[in-house]
Amino acid sequence: MNPEKYTILLVDDEPNVIKSLRRLLIDTDNKILSADSGPNGLLMFEKEPIQLVISDYRMPDMNGVKFLNEVRNRYPDTIRVILSGYADAAAMIEAINDGQVYRFITKPWNDQELLSTVMRALEQYKLQRDYAVLHAELQSRNTELQELTKTLEDKVRMRTQDLELKNRALIIAQSILGILPVGVLGVDSEQDIVYINDDLRKFIDTEKIGLGLSAVGAIDEKIITVMGRAMTTQQTQSITYNTQMGIGLICTPLSGMIGVIALFIYLDIDKYSHGKSKSLQGAAIG
Repeated sequence: MNPEKYTILLVDDEPNVIKSLRRLLIDTDNKILSADSGPNGLLMFEKEPIQLVISDYRMPDMNGVKFLNEVRNRYPDTIRVILSGYADAAAMIEAINDGQVYRFITKPWNDQELLSTVMRALEQYKLQRDYAVLHAELQSRNTELQELTKTLEDKVRMRTQDLELKNRALIIAQSILGILPVGVLGVDSEQDIVYINDDLRKFIDTEKIGLGLSAVGAIDEKIITVMGRAMTTQQTQSITYNTQMGIGLICTPLSGMIGVIALFIYLDIDKYSHGKSKSLQGAAIG
């Protein structure tokens, strides 16, 4: 009758009652155990897991309520059912109200009602067990989610710190480039101008140059060619751009093929430092 096989323990000091219950439950395809007293019933629990226990109320040494209370304390997952005569009904109702037993069945019992109670009790056990498994899985998933969230938070924090550091480094680099007599031109992979410094105008004609504008047509084709070579080879390219003025051009590709930085410098060290010594000294003092 049950897709799963459970173990049922029958506890009664009357052998005829045990025989009657065994005969009734034999067709349920469950394992049936028996004991003739509460203490002996507890010993059965030590041998193997028991999903359902049916105990008589009136037994010597330990009555059914005390026995089932002990079962509840030691094996709370086991479903507990008690048998009693009508004279014990008040005590049984009290036991149920206190949450000590799942059901009580009066003697003499109705076979069909007892079988129905047993089936419902085993279904209750299955529901409790499945809930416990799902709850444990949920707790495990929640723990994994918390760990993942913490890992992501740590990565975001580290990434944020890294970006802040790079941003500061960029600001410092831009400040240095603003001080040094170097012309800087930044072009992205679409050949649009994304960065220029003030000194660039000292090296090339910047009349047509502006942020967001296309570099093509705005700057010398010779510069475009060297920058394109640096982008294609992903290696720094350098040439003497203007021999007469002693200007060199160094084009450095940015990683990820995102653009090229072009530096215009004075090849003559005297021209490099001419007129800049005071500003450099001032920057060092500041």
